This record gives sequence, structure tokens and C-alpha cells, in this order.
Amino acid sequence: MTCLKRELEIQLSSSSSSPTTSKFSDLRIDINPSSWLTPYRRTSLGYLTKMLLFYHGVGILIMIIGTTIIQNLVPEYQDVSVPLSVISVLSAGPIEEILFFGLPYYIFGNHLVVLGGGMVWVMLHVLNTHTFELTTLSYANWLFVIPSLFFSLRTWISGKGWFAVLTHSLWNGIFFTLGCLVGEASCSLTLRGSDIWTSSSSIWLSAILIVLIFILYKRKPSKTL
Repeated sequence: MTCLKRELEIQLSSSSSSPTTSKFSDLRIDINPSSWLTPYRRTSLGYLTKMLLFYHGVGILIMIIGTTIIQNLVPEYQDVSVPLSVISVLSAGPIEEILFFGLPYYIFGNHLVVLGGGMVWVMLHVLNTHTFELTTLSYANWLFVIPSLFFSLRTWISGKGWFAVLTHSLWNGIFFTLGCLVGEASCSLTLRGSDIWTSSSSIWLSAILIVLIFILYKRKPSKTL
């Protein structure tokens, strides 16, 4: 009788907890660094957007603190950016997400392999410069994307790779526009010479990777793209 009473109390306690409380509990667990290599507890658009803003917010904080430290350690440091076109910026979403996260996930199905691909992706961002010297490496860009590694990894292994691709391109587009407007980035809205070849190659590569990841997705019907 005592056991039945105890079980009834537990059931009543569980049923009385509101969805809002449960959602907050899931969010609190997901933002804990101990969960950064695991799938999200929820995958609704609103929830994924909150995680996107969280990781990007952490990235901005790390970038601000890190660049301040670097400027003190490397007195001659100057942030140099490579000229970008709107096509190359937007196509970076599908190219980078699929190449470094999607393909490792669908081919190997191992979270650590995806993490390895993400680490390569992060390190390549520090080379986003014309001259590979200690004083001109793209430290700010590199520092910012470190938390984004975990966002992309978790989004793919949660079965929402399309969201990572879409938001990556959208985020790039927003910062490309802002950087052009304030003069912080070297931007090109028109295509000239080699830019035409580079942009067309980016479009074709994006299309090929999207088709390839879709084929891999179809071969794993139990997975969600």
C-alpha cells in the first residue's frame, strides 16, 4: 500500500510539471559544456534557434576577450581579411557544413569523426588571410567559430543538418552585409576576372555536395537530414 501511494505521488508530481519548466530544464542541460558532444534534447525550430544564438553569443565573447589578449601578446597584430563576394559567402554554408560535418556524419556515423572534421574546419579559419604571418593571421575569425563547431556538430547528429546549412549561410550573409556597410571587410558585389570562376565553382561545388549528402541521407532512412 505504501509503495502504491509513493508511485502515485511520483506520477502526480511528474504530471504537474509544466512544459515550460521541462523545456527550460532541457535548455539548461544542453548549454552545459558536458553535453556539447551529444544530440540536442529538443529539435524544434525555436529550440535550435536558441542554441544557435547561445553558441554564437559565446563565440562573440571569446572573440572579444581573445583578440584583446592577442593584441597585447602580438603588438604588431593587424586583422587582415580576404576580399569576399556575396556568392562565396553564401555558398560557404553548404560547402563547409557538408564537407566537414555532414559527410563525416553520414559516412562514418561516429561523433568523434565529426568532431575531427569540425576541428579541421576551425583551424582553417585562422588562415583566412593573404599572408601567413603571425601578425596577420585571422585570429578573430578563428576564435569566433570555436563554439560554432559544437553547434554544427550537435545539429548534424541531432538529425537537423539542413538547419546548420541554412543558418550558416544566413549568418555569413548578415555579417557580410554589415562588414561591407561599416567598411570592416573587403567586399565585392560584382564579379570580375577570377572572381567569376571562383563563384561559379562555389555554386557547382555546393550543388554537388547537396546532391551527395541527399543520396547518403536516402541510404539511411532511419536518419533525418
